Parts: sequence; structure tokens; C-alpha cells
Amino acid sequence: MTSAASGPPQVFVLGSGTAADRGLIGGKAWSIQRMSALGLPVPPAFVLTTGAGRHIRLAGDELPAAVWDAVLAAVAELEEATGRRFGAGPRPLLVSVRSGAATSMPGMMDTVLNLGMNDDVERALAAQSEDRSFAADTHRRFRAQFEKVVGRRPSGDPWEQLRRAIVAVFCSWHSPRAVAYRETRGLSHDAGTAVTVQAMVFGNLDDRSGTGVLFTRDPLTGDPEPYGEWLPRGQGEDVVSGRADALAAADLASAMPDVHADLLAAAARLEADGRDVQDIEFTVESGRLWLLQTRAAKRSPQAAIRHAILLRRLGLITTGEALDRVRPEQVGALLTPHLDVTEAAATTPVATGKPACPGIATGLVVTDAAVAMEHADRGETVILARPTTDPDDVMGMSVAAAVLTELGGSTSHAAVVCRELAVPCVVGCGVQTLMGLAGRVVTVDATAGAVYPGTLTVVPGAPADDPDIALLTRWARAESPHAAPGSLPELLVRREMERMQ
Repeated sequence: MTSAASGPPQVFVLGSGTAADRGLIGGKAWSIQRMSALGLPVPPAFVLTTGAGRHIRLAGDELPAAVWDAVLAAVAELEEATGRRFGAGPRPLLVSVRSGAATSMPGMMDTVLNLGMNDDVERALAAQSEDRSFAADTHRRFRAQFEKVVGRRPSGDPWEQLRRAIVAVFCSWHSPRAVAYRETRGLSHDAGTAVTVQAMVFGNLDDRSGTGVLFTRDPLTGDPEPYGEWLPRGQGEDVVSGRADALAAADLASAMPDVHADLLAAAARLEADGRDVQDIEFTVESGRLWLLQTRAAKRSPQAAIRHAILLRRLGLITTGEALDRVRPEQVGALLTPHLDVTEAAATTPVATGKPACPGIATGLVVTDAAVAMEHADRGETVILARPTTDPDDVMGMSVAAAVLTELGGSTSHAAVVCRELAVPCVVGCGVQTLMGLAGRVVTVDATAGAVYPGTLTVVPGAPADDPDIALLTRWARAESPHAAPGSLPELLVRREMERMQ
């Protein structure tokens, strides 16, 4: 552990012996120390705390000398752990610089990968890997991401790159999209973010490398089996951004069965330890598995209910905890209406894709988030269609009745955010399939992954047909035996009110 000054440490070197509070080091670093404590394969890392972020803010968005000195010492520990040198050959160390608030805000703040690159490092990386194209690809990725996040071309000095990237990632806490996200979710603006600096592992290295996301249970349907996506020769931002269509996790099982088995074993340990369904980011470098982050999975309303019951039956949580994990609005969303089967079967879809968050919606297609907000302000119902979404689209996504994307899979930015917002979403409809729908009214069946022309008939749901709702209702009544009978949403609201009294 490294301290920047007297008082609470502002920089921690993470590892199995770290026991820092989540509010201090943020969710990303907290998950790294948790995985390290379980003996799982995690690239070495250190974290600048939320307290360091406040010092930087007070210093006019500059790194105070004491904080920078602690960063230098922490980088030295990364060099020792990896046997590499930051910004120098023959075995260069590159790092990622990632935000990490205590409460997960998927895709809202910034990340810089492959930091520490310059022309000399590219040559050293090419010599070490015996692959000039890999080194050039890594350098290209770094330049593009640094310019986008920091707002300028990267210096040839890796230490200056690191200083500027740390400040920029801290400052992304105050970006309009992050502020708007917290406001829509009722999150405090005062908590701040931490910044994690981690040794890079390269999913773009060779044919036995790649990146992916694994959910320990299906976050869309609530099915009990693991669900994930895998992108050979990719890096993490490729999957999350939705710019590339990832493969199913089964493709990893076929290509590298031992790696897939190790991943599932690690996932089971993390779910048992966290007592909740996990969302795990991983990289495979030349056939070796590395875990980068784990967190409680964002999931659809249907999955939230199914998972609460499943985890209770597995004995990981109590009945009371299962009820605590179900919100009244999620129950309402589960019991949402569905399309008339006969009418839908007789109508040819104008687009189809992967279901990412279930639900039905009819509205006018718009292809710009700002335009979606303008229509919504006039009380109009809109469907937001984009090639792929990014954090700047979130406000438009939050007012849309449904979101469609041409690219991306079920772990893309659009999918993850829509599941949290409970907005119906279909992703990966195909290049140039949606932009031509602008100005048309369509009906989205996000449960089936289909987009139909015009307005289709919607059939009300049937609550009595759902056994999980009935089971939760019995549990809620047993937990509050003196409460008057009522529907499950009513019982959950009443239970929350009784607990607050």
C-alpha cells in the first residue's frame, strides 16, 4: 500500500492483502482486490482514491505533487510485479486508466487503454511479440482513445500521458452525460470516482487472444445458465462500444476449452462470494485467462425476479434478501403486455436483431438522441435508432420508448444501459438497416428481437399465469403476516414503507 501524504492514503497498490472500503477505492478497484483475495488471475493494479480525486479537483484539475509521488511509487511496484518497464523496452509495460465509482455507472465515464505508447515502445513491442501489425494496432488504438478522452494528441513522454489521462478520467465524473445519468438514477453527485491504473494484457495479440464479457446467469431472460460474448483479437472497448459484433461464449468453448472451463470455474466462485449474479470482464492473452473486473450484473426486470428466486433456492440469499432485490416497477415490467400472436405472424418485420431488454413499444423512429429528447418534451413517443450508442446518447435513451442499434451484442453499451433503465432494446440489427426507418412509426417487440411496421395490437399480460410472481407474493405475505392482501407490487411498496418506519 502506498500513501500520498499523512492521513488517509490516496493511492493503494491492490492485491490480496488490500482491504480498502468500496466508497474510497471505487467498485472497479474493490472488485480487483476481491478477485485477488480469491486467488484468481488478475493483472496487477493500483488505484487513486475518491479522496485523491477531490484533491485534484481542489487543485484546479492538476495532480498535486504528493499524489504524483505516490503514483510514481505505485508504477514501480507494477514494474516489479510484471518484470516490465513503463514506457521503455525491451519489455515495455503499458497500462489502462479506468474510472470506477462506488456505484456502477456502466459506460458513463472514461477509459484509456494501452497507455505508455510512443514510437520507441511500438518498436520494442513489435520486437518482443515478433508481430509489427500487433504493435501498430495497439499504438493506433491508444492514440485514438487518448485523443477522445484527453482532448489532445498524446505526448511522446509516457509519464506525461499518464498524468494527463488520470486527470481526464477523474474529470469525466463531472461530464454532462455522467451528471445526467446520476440525476436519472437518483445518485449523489458528491461521491466522486476513483481511478484504477492496471497493467495491460492484450486481447489483440494473436489468434489465441481476445476479450469478452460473461454473466453468471442470463441477464435478459433470467435463465440459470451462464451467458456471455467473446471477441477474438479484440480489446474490451470493442465489445462494450458495440462497434464489433461479438461471438457467443460457446465459440470460446470450442476454440479454447480449457480457458472456457477456467472462466466458468472463476465465475462460479465470484457468484458464490458475491451472493449475486456477476458481470465479469475478461481478456485472454495467448491462451491465458485474465479477469479484469466483476460486479453485480445489470439485468432486465424479468431476470431480476428470476434471479432473486434462483439465488434464494440455492441458499445464497435469504427470503427477505430475495424480496429486497425485487422492485415494484420490475414486477410491473414483467407483467407487460405482448403482441397479438396472429397479427405479428402475418406481418413482415422491417428489422430483426438480438433481444437486449424485453418489452413492447410503438413510436416514431428518430436517429439522434437530441431529437428524441425534443419529441419527448412535446409528449410524443419515440423509438431511438442508432448505429451504436455511446454515453452521450443516454439522455435520449432514457426518454425513448425503445432503443434499436445496427451494431453490437447483448453486452454492448445499449444493451447494458437499457436493461438498467428498463427500456425495451434490440441490438445488432445489421449495418444500414435502421437509419432508413427515420420518420416511420414502428412497433418494437424487444422480447423477440423484431421491429414491425406501423402499430400492432398489444394483448394484456396475465399475472396469474406466472408462477414466480405467485411465489414471491406468498413470500411477501409471509414476511408481513399482518399486512392486508394485495398484489405483489403493493406488498413490496408496503414492505419498504414498514422498514423505513
